[in-house]
Amino acid sequence: MSNNHPHITTANFGTLPVFMTAISTILGAILFLRFGYAVGHQGLIGAIGIIMLGHMVTIPTAMAVAEIATNQKVQGGGAYYIISRSFGLNIGAAIGITLYLSQAISVAFYVIAFSEAFDPLIRYLHYEINLPLIDKRWIGLASMSLLSVLILTRGANLGMKALYIVVVLLFTSLLFFFLGHSTGHDQPVVLNAQIPNPDNFFFVFTIIFPAFTGLVAGLGLSGDLRDPSKSIPRGTLWATIGGFLVYLLVAYKLAISATPDELASDQLIMEKIALWGPIIPIGLAAASLSSALGSIMVAPRTLQAMGNDHVFPGIPLNNWLSRGKVKDNDPTNASLISIIIGFVFVAFGDIDFVAQIISMFFMVTYGVICLISLLEHFAADPSYRPTFKSRWYVSLLGAVTSFWLMFKMNAPYALLSLIVMGGIYVMVSSYKRKENGLVNLFRGVVFQASRQLQILAQRADREDLDVHWRPFTICVSQDTFMRRSAFDILRWISLKYGFGTYIHYIKGFLTEKTNKESREILSKLIHLAAGSKNRVYLDTIISPSYTSAIAQVIQLSGISGKGNNMILFEFSQSNPEALEEALNTHDILYATGFDLCVLSTSYKGFGYKKQIHIWITSNDYDNANLMILLGYIILGHPEWKEGIIKIFALYQHEEADRKKAELKALIKEGRLPISLSNIRLISTERDKETREIIGEVSVDADLTVVGFRHEQLKTESYKQFTGYDRLGNVLFVSANKKKEIK
Repeated sequence: MSNNHPHITTANFGTLPVFMTAISTILGAILFLRFGYAVGHQGLIGAIGIIMLGHMVTIPTAMAVAEIATNQKVQGGGAYYIISRSFGLNIGAAIGITLYLSQAISVAFYVIAFSEAFDPLIRYLHYEINLPLIDKRWIGLASMSLLSVLILTRGANLGMKALYIVVVLLFTSLLFFFLGHSTGHDQPVVLNAQIPNPDNFFFVFTIIFPAFTGLVAGLGLSGDLRDPSKSIPRGTLWATIGGFLVYLLVAYKLAISATPDELASDQLIMEKIALWGPIIPIGLAAASLSSALGSIMVAPRTLQAMGNDHVFPGIPLNNWLSRGKVKDNDPTNASLISIIIGFVFVAFGDIDFVAQIISMFFMVTYGVICLISLLEHFAADPSYRPTFKSRWYVSLLGAVTSFWLMFKMNAPYALLSLIVMGGIYVMVSSYKRKENGLVNLFRGVVFQASRQLQILAQRADREDLDVHWRPFTICVSQDTFMRRSAFDILRWISLKYGFGTYIHYIKGFLTEKTNKESREILSKLIHLAAGSKNRVYLDTIISPSYTSAIAQVIQLSGISGKGNNMILFEFSQSNPEALEEALNTHDILYATGFDLCVLSTSYKGFGYKKQIHIWITSNDYDNANLMILLGYIILGHPEWKEGIIKIFALYQHEEADRKKAELKALIKEGRLPISLSNIRLISTERDKETREIIGEVSVDADLTVVGFRHEQLKTESYKQFTGYDRLGNVLFVSANKKKEIK
């Protein structure tokens, strides 16, 4: 993205131009040409419903615009600038290009409406003087030509001067309309009076909606304002509220002044109601001209802003589009492109067709602006400090209503517009670097959501942990970059069923040097872990001894919000003495309710990840269920998708039948994916040690799970984990208390 503008803009407009640009677009062609049609087809109550529904989008959008504009400096490009700086240039370009097209097409829409104002004159010349009927498209093309010459030669300043005149004419015509009389006798107020077989509500809404798009017109002047953060909120909000009230009054006046048939059939019915009829075509011409002026001032500035951001392929094209006059940076080249688009659509001459197109694109823009405001509320970024504050539920209403209305208005058009924007996004992404605007915004939302969930989880009933046990496992290791076995166990355990925290231990005291070292190691850890499928939280700890590090770690609350309940130690079979320092903390671990797992790593590693052997002895009353649960959880990882669990039970001969029945019942009731044929009982009456039996049977196992008791650590320490040299990796498990398999 380039922030180097080829010229410095002379910003000299205040709040009044924003208000006038917005209000003249709101009280424009639709008001004069199609609002009688809306009341005739939907009745007064239906017209009010259209007004209310339209403002369920525009008022939240106006508030969102006011909020965003008072948080950041809104430069040239208006709505495009806001969206691109919030969602990133790639998404901003996708929406910005469609927004620009809708603004450029709006010029044609208002020029076509302007030509409609000549309908009484054309009819008079035809019927009174016998001149042939003139195709109003010729008037539109002539008007477009005149408008183009004026905007290219004189720029925005001329447009703004003309705006003062046409706004006065606009409000004068409205005053004459409200002072007018009915077309016949006074009409009783019937809320649902409408013509037979009226047009669908949402079709009528689609035709009327361009009347509510004025706030984007005012926003488009952002690059020409002295103080956008002040002028945009005030001008936009006042225009939106004022337009809302005027439309309600116009709907009521139409309903009491003409029949539904008259309203539906005569697009200039306001002429017959007004105190002086000719003022209505004059007002229509003024409103259409002012709206066309507003659109033709706004559209080029959106295109110019995209050129400044190098949205389009090729530096020469972007520089050409962003170029403006030396004096005031008026976008001459962008205006030329906008004029060409305007001519194309003026040639169509169908006001309803053009209305449907611009309604869809504006609706997308409004929805996205509300969505930005909504996400900013939930992201709770300290840098987001608008002086005007909307409410999150208002922005939610605007966003949901916008996207819902898109598909209610015209589902094929809605789908097509989304496909077009998706295509533009893919195109821009193919030649432009990735932007993190959207990522950063959603990251803030996710951060706030996880923060709230952690607090809720901590406050939840802790007894639930015993009923529905999950592994919240922590591992502290100083051999991270020598062996990955402990990290592998942790990522298998935490992928779907629990939480895993892997902490690299750095021996020493906390100093500037060790703190820098810890940051570098953490960065390296994150890089290494990125290549594997895991849900492990990574961190480092600096402490003078491994024992003190463990004592610190077990007091951590844990990322789950519920605290940790299991710790994992790891050692190499060739150096079991290294485990002794860690085992010195076993009393603390047992007192604090931790389950203890010790992983013995061998040169065989985890083999082909096909078989997990679980060994249960008569001493494993508390351990057995935890050992089986861990086997089941590990087997749930995709890397073990072809693996099986085999359970071996070592019992005295006379207990064999009873123990086997107990194990089968446990497997069946716990719905564990363990075949009953994979449960094997081995008698211990033979003159062999348990280690020797396990070594013979599980020599080909990829992971062997063996239980041990807390009391054994006091007498045997690390030695109880030795003697398994023939095996691959062995996971030793000691449960603090028996777990339930439900």
